[in-house]
Amino acid sequence: MTADTHIRPDSPAPLKGMRVIDLTTVLFGPYASQYLGDYGADVIKVETPAGDSPRRTGQSVLPDLAAGFISVNRNKRSIVLDLKTAPGREALMRLVDSADVLMHNIRPQKLGAIGLDPAQVRGRNPRLVYASLNGFSEAGPYGGRPAYDDIIQGMCGLSDLMGRQTGEVRFLPTVAADKTCAMVAVHAILAALLERERTGVARQVEVSMFETMVGFTLVEHLGGRSFEPANGPTGYSRALAPSRRPYRTSDGYLSVLPYTDTHWSRFFAEVGRPELARDERFATMQARTVNIEVLYAMTGGFIAERSTAQWLEACARIDIPHGPVISLDDLLVDEHLRAVGFFDEVPAGDGVSTMRLPGNGVRFDGRTREVRRTPPRLGEHTRGLLLEAGYTAEAIDALVASGAAREFKAAGR
Repeated sequence: MTADTHIRPDSPAPLKGMRVIDLTTVLFGPYASQYLGDYGADVIKVETPAGDSPRRTGQSVLPDLAAGFISVNRNKRSIVLDLKTAPGREALMRLVDSADVLMHNIRPQKLGAIGLDPAQVRGRNPRLVYASLNGFSEAGPYGGRPAYDDIIQGMCGLSDLMGRQTGEVRFLPTVAADKTCAMVAVHAILAALLERERTGVARQVEVSMFETMVGFTLVEHLGGRSFEPANGPTGYSRALAPSRRPYRTSDGYLSVLPYTDTHWSRFFAEVGRPELARDERFATMQARTVNIEVLYAMTGGFIAERSTAQWLEACARIDIPHGPVISLDDLLVDEHLRAVGFFDEVPAGDGVSTMRLPGNGVRFDGRTREVRRTPPRLGEHTRGLLLEAGYTAEAIDALVASGAAREFKAAGR
């Protein structure tokens, strides 16, 4: 069994004392609840007897702690309840009685069948913030449809953008919709908690992936359709330019972005072409946007003439935004990430390996989060949580024997 670590008295834990019942699965919800746990909340991960599917996604050293699970499930406790049974549902409600937040990504038509209709749950605990993390808002005709990251990327315009830029309609090579919507869910839940503390009113919150990601995509890409009648097409030309990519240097790649008039003037002077700063195609932001593909292609030619190290020195000297292209493997040894303590290494539970847990980039009073609890084994905290909910040891034994609950037992026990 993995061993919990503990909050030090001076650890940054602004949500300490808050309890979150987390019935979400896969990535969107668990990534959001991990942030709440990082911020100090007591996050109770409620799982079916089969467990959340990412427990078996990717590499692992233990059968229920795969790579797809550990990166979004630290600082949580795991309880296994079979919500298809009346005793399992009653155990969940006993946990809800002391909770501040309940969050789920269960499709609306299934909620009533397992006793999680929002009116029922909030009637039992009026101070509960009830958060539904849906694929589509229940207010529209898509409500209740299943959704995963690929589905939302295809529907929200991201895949269309890939097609416009590359000529091939594709998904981004990251689960962008799940992770972006998780961030929105975090601040929506925090906003509801803040209002409850101020007014005593606990809201029902809905965060819908489709609408969230359409808004995300259209921030810069609504373009000329921001007006009616339209004064131009959708799409932001700078972001869509085929040449918008890391530039090839003589020995590698570089990300560099002269952006303002001053930046471009310095860049053109550095490459020995100061007159380009006065070229009507490049003299203003508006002109550069219209001629962005020509500009990027020209810039690529200049960048290719020097090494990456030479350009890093030059960009730092003339104060132009820049950075190296860092591989996934090199991130693990990056000097900045090491200095800020971005990665935590904790026991993997097999007695040999460690787990590497990425950080979240948030600091309170200059301090980052604590890993108070390592990603939990399936049902690791079932007995303790039921004891907290008022069950006797004998009642817990009966729940486990009936299959309404399940607890983790280490091999040989």
